[in-house]
Amino acid sequence: MYEQHAPGHAPAAPAAARMENHGSAMVKIAMQSGQDVFARTGSMVAYEGFVQYEPNPPAVRQMASQWLTGEGAPLMKCTGDGLLYLADYGADVVCVHLDGDSISVNGTNLLAFDAHLQWGVQRVKGMAKFAGQGLFNVGISGTGWVALTSRGTPIVVDCGRGEDETYVDPDALVAWSTNLKMKGKRSFKASSMIGRGSGEAYQLGFSGQGFVVVQPSEDSTDRLRARG
Repeated sequence: MYEQHAPGHAPAAPAAARMENHGSAMVKIAMQSGQDVFARTGSMVAYEGFVQYEPNPPAVRQMASQWLTGEGAPLMKCTGDGLLYLADYGADVVCVHLDGDSISVNGTNLLAFDAHLQWGVQRVKGMAKFAGQGLFNVGISGTGWVALTSRGTPIVVDCGRGEDETYVDPDALVAWSTNLKMKGKRSFKASSMIGRGSGEAYQLGFSGQGFVVVQPSEDSTDRLRARG
């Protein structure tokens, strides 16, 4: 199962959880020796205590060629004791706790995750046929915390309720449980029929036990680059 921490202000005190929101657009991480974190390069906005950073660590460097654009490694390794505050250009942040689960995250939406989690860059099968972006994701599994970003307040949809499938616009998709079954669907969207649009739209359908994280923005202009 997973635990979502909804965006909300948190007082400047020792974090009750490993990762939690500090306002809607920032994550506060309780750092401890031996409990390292991988974070998006350049995302540190403040820290208290003793925290060190290692850009382009070996574990990330070997993945760099497979990352979204292949232009360098977008993660740094954070170690030490104290409180670490991360943000990404004012984007909303949602913290998810994995309990033996596995999720697939769009690379541009990944802010931070516990370094002990298993992870790797993966090509999402089936999405090339239904969408031009978001073909490379980061698969993360194990027990620990993950911080995701969203363009606008995200929603976490539980797909385990009922037998109906959950359909999502590919450009609004942030992350999903990898044990969910995924299929593409063609349909028509009224807004695409204006101007040069063909009127044809695509959705991704999810079914099974798990969750999907969706952002309100469908603009995909920044999905083709990794901000470092």
